Amino acid sequence: METQILLWLLAALLIIAGFAGLILPALPGIPLVYAGLVLLAWADHFAYVGWITLTLLGVVALLSYGIDFLTSALGAKRFGASPRSVAGAALGAVIGLFFGLPGLLLGPFAGAVIAEFSLHGSARAATRAGVGATIGLLFGALLKVALAFSMIGVFILDRLL
Repeated sequence: METQILLWLLAALLIIAGFAGLILPALPGIPLVYAGLVLLAWADHFAYVGWITLTLLGVVALLSYGIDFLTSALGAKRFGASPRSVAGAALGAVIGLFFGLPGLLLGPFAGAVIAEFSLHGSARAATRAGVGATIGLLFGALLKVALAFSMIGVFILDRLL
C-alpha cells in the first residue's frame, strides 16, 4: 500500500512538471505527462489501464515533439511567407531552444524574418512572416495543452470504464 501511494505521488509530480513543461522550454511537457500516466497505471498493476491505451498515449506523446516546429512553420506560411521563411522559422525554433523561453519565443520570429528578408529584401514581408511564425508557435503551445488534457481524459475514461 505504501508503494502504491508513493507511485501516485510521483505520478502527480510528473504530471504537474509536465504541465509546467508545456510552458517552460527546459522541460519536455507531454512526455512527462505520459510518464506520470504510466506510473498511475503501474500503481494499479495495469488492472484498469492497459497496454493499448498506454501505447496510444505514447504515440500521441511522440507526435507532440514536432508540434512547435510544425506550427511555427505553418504559421509563417499562412501569412504568405516563402518556403525559405518557413524553413527559417523552423530553424529559428530549433536554435531558440538553446536560449530558454526568450529564445523559444523569438527564435521562430527571427528565423522567418531573416530568411524572408534575405530572399526579398522587404522589411514588411519579413515582419509579416515573423508574426506568422510567432502566432503559429502560440497556437502550437495551445495545441500541446489540449493534447495533455486529452491524454489525461482518455486515461480517466479508460480507468473508470
